[in-house]
Parts: sequence; C-alpha cells; structure tokens
Amino acid sequence: MKRRTLSALAVAACLAGCTVTPWVQPYERGWLADSLMSASRDPLSDKVLQHVHDVREGARGATVAEGGGCGCN
Repeated sequence: MKRRTLSALAVAACLAGCTVTPWVQPYERGWLADSLMSASRDPLSDKVLQHVHDVREGARGATVAEGGGCGCN
C-alpha cells in the first residue's frame, strides 16, 4: 500500500512538470528584447564575422542570411 502511494505521488509529480504554461509571459518579452539583453558587445563586428564565415564555408542560408555561397549578395 505504501509503495503504491509513493509511486502514485511520483507519477503525479512528474506529470505536474508537463504543464504547458509559457516560461516567458507576453508582457515580459519587451524586457528581453532590450539591447542590454544581447549576448554580443559589438553587433556590427559579429555581423561582419558571420558574413566572412558564410562566404568561406559556403554555408550561406544556414542562418537567417540570404544569398549564395560565392560571396555575392
């Protein structure tokens, strides 16, 4: 009996973790979209380095960039 109760509590605890509530509420998204929340210190430099990487690797399109791998835009 005790074992059955403990397993029922464990199952209930596991299922309680499967709720579908969003971690970020709609009213919190404005704070997260602030430029201070960016992981990059210099976004222009990061954009240039991403372009160089795309051109060298021919991996254009793997990110949000568009164009061909030849370096032409």
